[in-house]
Amino acid sequence: MDFELLPDSLLTEVLLLICAFVLSAVIGVEREIRQKSAGVRTHILVGMGSALFTLVSAYGFSHLLGDEVMLDPSRIAAQIVSGIGFIGAGVIFVRQNIISGLTTAASIWVTAAVGMACGAGMPVIAALTVLLYVVAVTLVTAMVRKLPQHGHTRLYSLRYADGHGILRDILSTASDLGYEAALSHAKRQGDHNPVVEATMRFTRRQQSADEELFRRLSEIDGVHEVRSVQQDHD
Repeated sequence: MDFELLPDSLLTEVLLLICAFVLSAVIGVEREIRQKSAGVRTHILVGMGSALFTLVSAYGFSHLLGDEVMLDPSRIAAQIVSGIGFIGAGVIFVRQNIISGLTTAASIWVTAAVGMACGAGMPVIAALTVLLYVVAVTLVTAMVRKLPQHGHTRLYSLRYADGHGILRDILSTASDLGYEAALSHAKRQGDHNPVVEATMRFTRRQQSADEELFRRLSEIDGVHEVRSVQQDHD
């Protein structure tokens, strides 16, 4: 089989692969800063791999072309789209009916698309995609969090005295305010005057103020501390 070690398109291929590396790293750094399971290394590898697959599809079989041989470069791109779902599924977790990792899975999907775009010779579109990704996970996310929501969920960390029926009072208070309460995690601390440190999720069934829930929980006898926990399940 004849092939060229240094084909005329080599410089273009190298530049496109480097472009995929850089743009994928931008997405990965954002995930790394948020301390997600898939960080900069994973995103770089996904982006470069997708770019290389696309480059191979576009340039790798050019020496085989002839009157009787026709190639469809889009076939490998279609397989990348199907195969990348396996990696994305690996970063999605379900705990206590709470789904986390969806945004990270989506970022891997976008990174694969960015790598494919670079490999196909579309670095400007790939760069624009990364820019829009950054806008989506920063500005848009900040705007969405300011919107009024019905059925809004709050996550609180509570410390309360063990063995005095405090949990029952917490559940009753939440129910009175129109919330459904679910215990996500609980840990008992200390032997003398034991204290329970629990993480609880409160989902609003009807319109009520979050500040009212926080205040009422803090006023329950035996509750030592109530803290709002930042919810970030992406």
